[in-house]
Amino acid sequence: MVFLSRVLRQLFYLAIGVALFVVASNIWIVNSTADRVYSHYDSLSHHPVALVLGTSHLLTTGEPNPFFDNRMETAASLFKNGKVKHFIVSGDNRTKYYNEPLEMKKALVKLGIPSSAITLDYAGFRTLDSVVRSKEIFGQEEITIVTQTFHCYRALFISHYYGIDAVAYVNNEPDIEVTEKVHWREYLARAKAILDLYILKTTPHYLGQKEPIRL
Repeated sequence: MVFLSRVLRQLFYLAIGVALFVVASNIWIVNSTADRVYSHYDSLSHHPVALVLGTSHLLTTGEPNPFFDNRMETAASLFKNGKVKHFIVSGDNRTKYYNEPLEMKKALVKLGIPSSAITLDYAGFRTLDSVVRSKEIFGQEEITIVTQTFHCYRALFISHYYGIDAVAYVNNEPDIEVTEKVHWREYLARAKAILDLYILKTTPHYLGQKEPIRL
């Protein structure tokens, strides 16, 4: 019983420590990047290249993913209002049956964006990969990030760590009923980002040959 009590006490302290780390990570990431998030064109810094972060165009139910649609519409509005000239659409393409960048390009073209203004990044397996590759592979040290508000803080934090001058542009988001689950997942992802950057020194899964974007 004494041994069990000691183990339970240690597990309790461990759980408290993990919870405090998650809370502190979220406060740090959000507070240090909030001033780089924009929702109005007039105050948005001019960065000619936008990094559109990937997500599936369909939900697990087979219905359209509102996050995907929101990102594509937001990205297209930036182009049409003269705030960006080119897009890097970065997402997961682990198999020939799942291709986030291609679906993003198809959606943007349907919204009136010329295909010549879109570069596909097939190795954006994680947010960290997408951000780092925008600099190391595509040669961009200034980017406008397009994603949902809850996600952009982490993307901006990673950008700052790697010396990228990044801002984020956000638009109206899906209803809270849709976002509640992903918000909880993002709280943990922010803590993981701190570990990746400062403890684990995580690098992208794949870099490869440079493909600088010339405008």
